[in-house]
Amino acid sequence: MNAAYEYDIHLPPNSDSSKKYPAIFTLHGKGSNERNMHGLVAPLSGDFIIINIRGDLRLGAGYQYYELKGLGNPIRESFDRAVQQLEAFIDYATEKYPIDPAGRYLLGFSQGAILSMTLALTMGKQLKGIVALNGYVPEFVKTEYELQSVDQVSVFISHGEFDSIFPVQIGKDNAAYFQQVTPNCTFKIYPTDHGVSEENQRDFVNWFQAEAGR
Repeated sequence: MNAAYEYDIHLPPNSDSSKKYPAIFTLHGKGSNERNMHGLVAPLSGDFIIINIRGDLRLGAGYQYYELKGLGNPIRESFDRAVQQLEAFIDYATEKYPIDPAGRYLLGFSQGAILSMTLALTMGKQLKGIVALNGYVPEFVKTEYELQSVDQVSVFISHGEFDSIFPVQIGKDNAAYFQQVTPNCTFKIYPTDHGVSEENQRDFVNWFQAEAGR
């Protein structure tokens, strides 16, 4: 089985090949790349396998996972393909590396957050949790996808109060939606634009560390 995506992987230092480790799969924003995500999760590299996934579609100097008709309006065929490929990639990586299937997490920013929330809904308890930074859930995902229960999935959603791409109300709507379907939903707003502040990073790092101790 070949990987659908280019990626870089970071195993915990002095990792024991006889052990399985929890893993964080990172998904970048539109026009970015996998290297831009690693700094966000680097403080967790001692306890988690980190896999930073690069979108497979070129966009300027960077990449994306799916194409858009316009802002907030994915091309459905392209989006569906990304969701299917990412599900397959997560299974591929779990077979190839010493990943605990019961300890798989996603962390995504913007387009990556959109996909992280979508994958939580399509994979359900196959994921342990997600962190979604400044994204949204496409309406067709909620109404047309075959959704799985997420009542055992831990969810951390954050949004910038002054986000000029996706207004903060979108983040509030994300939180309201997930709070209806899982008891384990954390939502935070930060005084930022479309980005990740140091406080935001510190909070989700602490969230992951608490998750690892559960």
